[in-house]
Amino acid sequence: MAALVLVFILARTFGIGDRLDELRGWIKGLGAWGPAVFVLLYIAAVVAAIPGSAVTVAAGALFGSAAGIILVSIGSTIGAGFCFLIARFFARNAVAKWLSSNEKFRKLDQMTEQHGAIIVALTRLVPIFPFNLLNYGFGLTKIPFRTYLFWSWLCMLPATAIFVIGTDAFVKGVSEGKVPWGLIALVAGVTVLLGFLVQSARKRLREKNLNRTGNNERSKIKNKKSK
Repeated sequence: MAALVLVFILARTFGIGDRLDELRGWIKGLGAWGPAVFVLLYIAAVVAAIPGSAVTVAAGALFGSAAGIILVSIGSTIGAGFCFLIARFFARNAVAKWLSSNEKFRKLDQMTEQHGAIIVALTRLVPIFPFNLLNYGFGLTKIPFRTYLFWSWLCMLPATAIFVIGTDAFVKGVSEGKVPWGLIALVAGVTVLLGFLVQSARKRLREKNLNRTGNNERSKIKNKKSK
């Protein structure tokens, strides 16, 4: 909170709000090319394994909440899809060598084999694994491409909304000199929704683990009886 207040004061002092307005005006002046160039840059950043959080924040500052969420969602989903296809079909050996010594990837591979789509959803909702690792790592697992792409898109949306709307709220606060309570309430609502989705995904995962354990125990009992 202290850091945000300090940034707000500095932004007002040095006229950063005016600069942001000028930058937004320049982007709008590009017409349809502005959003298109942004999406291409986002896709390139994802494929190059560059953290996308900075680009996501830029979307909120440049395009606002609605357009920013749409553009980030398109760029992140297409980029994640490209990474998956590269790992699965075009550079499998290189990616496998890159990730072979990564303990997190071995856990991801094991969890995906056991639980399938629920792991794609959970890892996109909660930053258990690095975003770049997931994009290439899932390409080496047995998860179907359509399943991966759909759940990646859907479960990246809440975090995308929090980043973009939060940035848009901050930028409007700096530019207009007042607190955008509507956007802040929207960020809070999305955060609550994200928490609910995470809890639901974890509950589903626990239930699957219990069912798996129960099936293993029953199999052991049957094997003992047969002997």
